[in-house]
Amino acid sequence: MSMINDIDKIIKDITSVLGKPIENKKFRIIDRGIPHKPESLPPGTMGIYAFSYNGEALKIGKAGSNSNARFLSQHYNPKSAQSTLAASILMDERMQNLEIDEDNIKQWIKNNCRRVDVLFDSDLSIFTLELIEAALHYTYEPRYEGFSSQRKTK
Repeated sequence: MSMINDIDKIIKDITSVLGKPIENKKFRIIDRGIPHKPESLPPGTMGIYAFSYNGEALKIGKAGSNSNARFLSQHYNPKSAQSTLAASILMDERMQNLEIDEDNIKQWIKNNCRRVDVLFDSDLSIFTLELIEAALHYTYEPRYEGFSSQRKTK
């Protein structure tokens, strides 16, 4: 099953089990692919973004309807905010052999990482966003979420 189908199933299953199923028309899953081009949050939406590299989830996060910079651009710049994908990659010893630096990290992410976005109507509330983000963290165990000491070893 593809990541798109997996995410769709997670959203439907978890919200149904909790007694508040989300209608299909209230969310969209967009596979931006590799290479990818990030796009802004459309008005009236909030979103979850998921980055992966070579099939491994790296970063999964959320952005409310007033957090377009977080959704669109901050993860491509190591100095734009705390806990960005770019900063995590640059600090990761496992990525050192890829000749990535501050000057090329933005383009490297766009050229080498798959990005999947999940857009929700903002009237679903921040709690919906947080629930689905947590479910995706639980399912995919992204490399750059939480502290490595808190993760189980695979």
